[in-house]
Amino acid sequence: MERRTLLRAAVLGGSSAVLGGTLWRGAAYAAPAQPGTGPYGALGTADANGIQLPGGGFTSRVIARSGQTVPGTSYTWHSAPDGGACYADGTGWIYVSNSEINPSGGVSAVKFSSTGTVTAAYRVLSNTRQNCAGGKTPWNTWLSCEEVSLGYVYETDPWGVNAAVQRPALGRFKHEAAAADPVRQVIYLTEDETNGRFYRFVPTTWGNLSSGTLQVLVAGTATSGSFTWANVPDPDGSPTTTRTQVSGSKSFNGGEGCHYADNTVWFTTKGDNRVWQLNLAGNTYELAYDDSLVTSGTAPLTGVDNITGTASGDLFVAEDGGNMEICVITPTDVIAPFLRITGQSLSEITGPAFSPDGRRLYFSSQRGTSGSSSGGITYEVTGPFRS
Repeated sequence: MERRTLLRAAVLGGSSAVLGGTLWRGAAYAAPAQPGTGPYGALGTADANGIQLPGGGFTSRVIARSGQTVPGTSYTWHSAPDGGACYADGTGWIYVSNSEINPSGGVSAVKFSSTGTVTAAYRVLSNTRQNCAGGKTPWNTWLSCEEVSLGYVYETDPWGVNAAVQRPALGRFKHEAAAADPVRQVIYLTEDETNGRFYRFVPTTWGNLSSGTLQVLVAGTATSGSFTWANVPDPDGSPTTTRTQVSGSKSFNGGEGCHYADNTVWFTTKGDNRVWQLNLAGNTYELAYDDSLVTSGTAPLTGVDNITGTASGDLFVAEDGGNMEICVITPTDVIAPFLRITGQSLSEITGPAFSPDGRRLYFSSQRGTSGSSSGGITYEVTGPFRS
C-alpha cells in the first residue's frame, strides 16, 4: 500500500482491520481529501501582482507576459502559456512553458541563474498545434502534448540545442499531460475528451520513445477497484479512435494533469472535478479528491486541471476557473487553497512546477487580466515550501 493510503488508514484508526494479511477495503479505498487548515495557513490580502499568498515569507513576481519581451532578454514570450516543468542547469535552472494556441503553438523556455535572475529566454518548439500540458522525462527532455484530434506528442530539448522530435508511437489523440514512471519504465498519458481514456506507453528501450507499445487502462465503472492494461491495436487512432478500440477500457471525463511519485500516479479530470490515484504496486485505483464528496462547507477546488507534487508528498492542483486558485492536498488528505489570483476570472492557472531546490513555484495565468490568449502572465512564487 502507498504512503498516502497508509496515512489514511492511520487516520481511520480503529475502523481498519486486518483480514487475511491485508487491510480492510475501507482503509485501502479511503474517503477522498476533505477541506481543512492547510500546512501554510490562511491566504492574506492580494499583493501588488494581485496574488493572495499565505504569510510566513511567501512573495510573488512576474516573470513574463505574452507578446512582451521577457525582462533581461530580447525574446518575446508566447501567447496562452500552459503546461510547464523545471530542469536543473548547473547552479541554475530552466522553466519550459507550452503555448496553447492553434496554429503555431510550441514551447518556450526561460533560463535562471543560481540567484533566480533571468539570464535567457528562447524557443524550444515551433509550428505545432495547441500545446497544452506535457511531462518531464528522467533523461531531461520535455514531452509537449497537442490537445487536438489526432494530436501528437513532441519530445523537446529544454536547452534548445537538439531539434524537437515528433513521437507518434505515443499515440494520436487529444493529448493533455504525461508523466514518466522510471520504476516500470513507462509514460502515462491523459486524454482531454468527455469519454477520454488513461494510457501508458511502454518503450521498446527505456530512454528512447521512437518505438514501443501503447496501452489503455481497463477497469469497471466504479470510482475504486482494480485495473489492468491492454494493448491499443492502432495507436494512430484512425479511422477508429484509440479510446474505442479496447472493450472494457475505462472512461474518464476530461483528462487533464498527471503526476508520478513513489509508485503512485495521480491524474485529474476536469469534467467531474476529480483527482484520481492509481496505486501501481497493487494495481488499484481510487479517488484522491472529488468536489461532490466534500462533506462540509464549499468545495475548495473546482475546474481541476494541472497537477504537480513536492518531495514532502504535497500535491499542488491548479484551477481552470473556480476561484483561480492553486490548492494543496496533503499526504493526510487535507485540501486547502495555497494561493489565489484576483481580478482574472476569465483566465485559468496553468503550468505549476517547482524549481529543482523546491523553493520556487512557477505557473501562469493563461489569459491574464484581459481574458485573451495574448494576455498571458507567467509568475514565480518564492517561499518556505515544505521539503
